[in-house]
Amino acid sequence: MKNAGISRKKIVPIKRNIILSMLLCVNILVAWTVWGNTALMVSTISISSSRIPAAFSGFRIAQISDLHNVEFGKNNAELLKLLSESRPDIIVITGDLIDANHTDVGIALGFAQESVRIAPTYYVTGNHEAASPQYDALQDWLEDAGVIVLEDEAISLERGGETIALLGLADPDFTVKGDMFGEVPAMVSTKLKNLIGDESGYTILLSHRPELFETYVDGGIDLVFSGHVHGGQFRLPFIGGLVAPKQGLFPKYDAGLYTGGGTSMVVSRGIGNSIIPFRFNNRPEIVLVELNAK
Repeated sequence: MKNAGISRKKIVPIKRNIILSMLLCVNILVAWTVWGNTALMVSTISISSSRIPAAFSGFRIAQISDLHNVEFGKNNAELLKLLSESRPDIIVITGDLIDANHTDVGIALGFAQESVRIAPTYYVTGNHEAASPQYDALQDWLEDAGVIVLEDEAISLERGGETIALLGLADPDFTVKGDMFGEVPAMVSTKLKNLIGDESGYTILLSHRPELFETYVDGGIDLVFSGHVHGGQFRLPFIGGLVAPKQGLFPKYDAGLYTGGGTSMVVSRGIGNSIIPFRFNNRPEIVLVELNAK
């Protein structure tokens, strides 16, 4: 009986220490998650190619993707400060500026009005714009603010007497909802052929959907800016993103730089959240790409 009493006395502190350790781990996990959803960062990527015109060497492109009506600081002051400090030559917005589930056009428009003061701003739609009844009004307001909206359009960027082509695709959901029959890749391929035409110079494409990478490669695009997947929402060490729309579990294209067949694709982890209201181990980011001529 005496030994049993001593054993119970020893067990009680052990249980207490286990519980305290578990609570500490939970608190650390919660703090890490909260910080990881609010700690904006700038991710830098260098793209080198002999196809980049010499005049565009050092050209800086800042990418904003999947804002989803989120604000970092009052009127997105923190986001705009980081964007300005990145000293971009142009800013590209690759879709889901708004969120179809809780659309606040005012936040999107307020950001765009300040963005154009930093650098010329180019925008393509995402699936949330396609799902929002307010998109037509948003498009008009963005254009009034000075944003260049590219809906299946191509323009030329000029610098030092040389040019590169900038293409923008409207999100496929505007045309094909759900893509039950696999029509989207063929549709996008046709659009790219029409946009590129006889263009043989360096081409940059803005398109919300990274899962169409093989289509971009087949189309001969040099550089793609994409988003959509929110970095896989939950990023696991040594593995990457957990889940992404149209790619399922452990998506192939979730964040960073991908290359194949002469095409480079930059996939932004994005800034905001949507259906899943938080991300884990997956900080929101501005992507800054610098072009370098070989």
